[in-house]
Amino acid sequence: MQRALFASCRANLLCLTSSKKDYSLKNYRVLKPPSCILWQGSKMKKQRESQCTQKTISLLSPLGTIQVSGCENGVHTIQILMDVAPAERSSEAPLSRVVNDSPAETSPELQRCVEWLQAYFSEPQTAGSLPLPAFHHPALQGDAFSSRVLQILQRDVKFGETVSYKRLAEMAGNPKAARAVGGAMRMNPVPLLIPCHRVISSSGQSGPYMSGKGDHLKQWLLTHERQRGKG
Repeated sequence: MQRALFASCRANLLCLTSSKKDYSLKNYRVLKPPSCILWQGSKMKKQRESQCTQKTISLLSPLGTIQVSGCENGVHTIQILMDVAPAERSSEAPLSRVVNDSPAETSPELQRCVEWLQAYFSEPQTAGSLPLPAFHHPALQGDAFSSRVLQILQRDVKFGETVSYKRLAEMAGNPKAARAVGGAMRMNPVPLLIPCHRVISSSGQSGPYMSGKGDHLKQWLLTHERQRGKG
């Protein structure tokens, strides 16, 4: 009887001890924001962008078809479809509009972008004097490092010039961020207008373009600027 009573008391004591909470700081940890919150933040950015009424204009160029998408506020993206074989490229190839909604519905910013691209391929020496369209893509807004790098590239690296990843990192205020500069180039939503093809390695190699799929395009663009920009 006494053994049974002792066992019962011991079990109750263990139960009370195990239920006692430890409020010491060692049992607390800083929690990262749930991934769902981060995903929702990204989703909200996309939703804001999707709220724009976007239109797309397709152009024929020496590089193949170029698709320009944008809204009343500015250009969102430029895509080079790479549907022309390298051997068929010519700096003399015409650049013409092939697909478009009603011209009356084209925003002034999209029209400005089209005019700039036409000048870039047909009279490249004049492109630098033309106004660029406004940009309306999240990657080009705010003060993130990637956004700052793209803005500096567009502003300071002129037609026919090149800059290394390392040097561009220095220009953006972080000399050790050459790798991050490469990431910013891959995220560039408006190639040609923001000339990521002018960013090369410190050794002088042209380096990758369009995630390695358009290396030949990069070389073509650099040659085009050197040869056609002399006039």
